[in-house]
Amino acid sequence: MSKQNFFSLKFLLKPLLMLSLVGVLVLGQGSDALAARSGGRMGGGSFRAPSRSYSAPSRSYAPGGSRGYGGGGIGFPFLLPFFGFGGFGSLFSILIFLAIANLVINAIRGSGATAGDDRESENPTVTIAEIQVGLLASARELKKELDQLALGADTGTAQGRSAILQEASLALLRNPDYWVYGSSKTSTAPLLAAEAEFNKLSLSERSKFNEETLSNVNNQLRQGSSPAQLEGQGAIATLADGEYILVTMIVAVLGAVSLPVINDASDLRQGLQNLGGIGSDSLLAIEVLWTPQAEGDSLTRDDIVAEYPNLKLV
Repeated sequence: MSKQNFFSLKFLLKPLLMLSLVGVLVLGQGSDALAARSGGRMGGGSFRAPSRSYSAPSRSYAPGGSRGYGGGGIGFPFLLPFFGFGGFGSLFSILIFLAIANLVINAIRGSGATAGDDRESENPTVTIAEIQVGLLASARELKKELDQLALGADTGTAQGRSAILQEASLALLRNPDYWVYGSSKTSTAPLLAAEAEFNKLSLSERSKFNEETLSNVNNQLRQGSSPAQLEGQGAIATLADGEYILVTMIVAVLGAVSLPVINDASDLRQGLQNLGGIGSDSLLAIEVLWTPQAEGDSLTRDDIVAEYPNLKLV
């Protein structure tokens, strides 16, 4: 090979080598970004119409022991003492007709109101609320508390799910020194459409995990295999600056729930207190999600910015 050809080949190979190096760097960063992110999940619920208790219709009584029908309509028995059966045939027929018409009209009104009440009670308004809290990864005790709660929680009963909501809210309230980010949002839907809205929100958050390494939903406990050896992760890593824990709580509640817009730590505290105070009789469903769950996994500031754009610094 001549010297000229050698330099020509070297000139061509140099940019190829540079492109190869750039490709390696890009792919290496991409593999880090796509490394498995672990998540924990617990909760459950049931979207059923609340049971209705039957109450007998009230009746008012006219003075003198006579009953008034239809809320003050003409009382037919009350009229009998004043009008005999002889000589008043036509007038008596008119009075009977008026009394019967009054009863029919009030019966129709009552059935219409009852039907409206039935429809409202069978498909009441449901509020779907979400709070997200980003904490410094040094809040190890919080993560451990959530793991232990998921392993022992009774997620198959209303009382157990209410306890999860209270304990998770309390765990976050006990760690204000680690709060960095927060957000809240609420929406409403009729009961028949609420489950779809709740599942949609839950799936949106769960899709940010590559693997749910710990899950307890409706008393179905699942744990990922070898969580410490997730793809893209080595041995247990040392926590570094700029790493976080992200906790999401989603609830579906009969009636209204008031959550403040999260602008500072005071708003976040109020929101957690409001959420934790929801009673078991109105709590239809709950999901508590947190990431990372597995040891050795991490959530960086770049992950927060990319996956949770609604979070605000508190």
